[in-house]
Amino acid sequence: MKLEGKSLKRDFIRFILPSIAAQWVFALYQLVDGIFVARGVSETALTAVNISLPFVAGMFSISILFAIGNSTIVAIKLGQGKNQEANEIFTQNVFLSLLISLLITVIILLNLESFARFLGATDNILPYAMDYIGTITPFAFAYILSYSFETLIKTDGYPKLATIIVTVGAVLNCILDYVFVFIFPWGVKGAAFATGLSQAIVILLYLIHFLGKNATIRFARFKIQPKIIVRQVRNGLPSGITEFSSGIIIFIFNQAILRFINEDALVSYTIVSYVNTLVTMTFIGIAQGAQPLMSYYVGKRQPAKYKKLLKYSLISGIAASIVATALCYIFAGGIVSLFLEDMSSPLAGYSIKVFRIFILSFLLAGFNIVISGYFTAIEKAAAATTLSLTRGIIALVGVLFILTALVGGEGIWWAPLTSEFICMIMTIIFFYKIK
Repeated sequence: MKLEGKSLKRDFIRFILPSIAAQWVFALYQLVDGIFVARGVSETALTAVNISLPFVAGMFSISILFAIGNSTIVAIKLGQGKNQEANEIFTQNVFLSLLISLLITVIILLNLESFARFLGATDNILPYAMDYIGTITPFAFAYILSYSFETLIKTDGYPKLATIIVTVGAVLNCILDYVFVFIFPWGVKGAAFATGLSQAIVILLYLIHFLGKNATIRFARFKIQPKIIVRQVRNGLPSGITEFSSGIIIFIFNQAILRFINEDALVSYTIVSYVNTLVTMTFIGIAQGAQPLMSYYVGKRQPAKYKKLLKYSLISGIAASIVATALCYIFAGGIVSLFLEDMSSPLAGYSIKVFRIFILSFLLAGFNIVISGYFTAIEKAAAATTLSLTRGIIALVGVLFILTALVGGEGIWWAPLTSEFICMIMTIIFFYKIK
């Protein structure tokens, strides 16, 4: 691992800033699609993109699972000076990612309509949802490989390069979105194709690094190592669950909104979910940016350094939580106006109201995500997985069920804050037991 070595804090900043930027870029892929679809097609089409988000989140969750699980092991091997083993594990990871992406592509394309309906597409939304999912599915390989490559470039000691590449991808996505939605009126298909194509180009840019002379992590001949795969999945599962749970929650929230409120409220939730993804990605960026460094010092058996990195991560996560909540509350109207043209409509007013309730959960989310990332970095996979499952699915679904039973649709928007509080208590208990 290439480190400057001037100070631990400097290395921390050098790793987390590109990581945050990279996470923002991933979130912006979806956000830009949503804005262009809302402005260039219709609000119904925007809802279709929201319906499709659990599938996109599922692909990213697989990417993150393999990325974090693999980078943790690779970073430890590099810290131990076992570069050849690190390269074999890296190559095996690429092979498995390609195999899984091929299976996903075949299964989804053969069951496109039924899959769209499963995600919650009504007759009104179905054509748009099928267009979006059907266009983006052939690019599953790019979704699954992209974050894995980005994380491993950082593990290789080139966080700035990773940031440059993902930024190029984001800019390209914006340009292609405009071209395929407005110049060539391809509608939802155009937005999906723009995102998929930009991701594929990013993969090519990553490959230039790994095939170049400056890379420490390189492709190598390998044999399938089941024990490494199990270890990789165990380490990456908490982060994968965190991402996948966002898709599950979008799915569950969509169903709850249709049952307790109405279809129009799906537009409000679509706006909320885009911003929630962007903010959550900030916290994940802090946690995952510090993770290779922490794991490296785990490999070198220097606990004082990885515990200090935890301190830096917590300070950063809590500060980001406060800033994000304040900005979202103050600029709620401006954020909603990015998606809705008529700000005098009842839908706009309702969207602002529920947005300001939902974002209160940001105050606690940063702390929970950072601690879970720390457990992953030190290979306390059971604790990290438990916290991720509880935070991402169990607590939120349970609270959602209770609150909607008690107060109806209003409870949907208060559920995230309540569940984050429950998870914070669990996180503190786990932390003091493990440290």
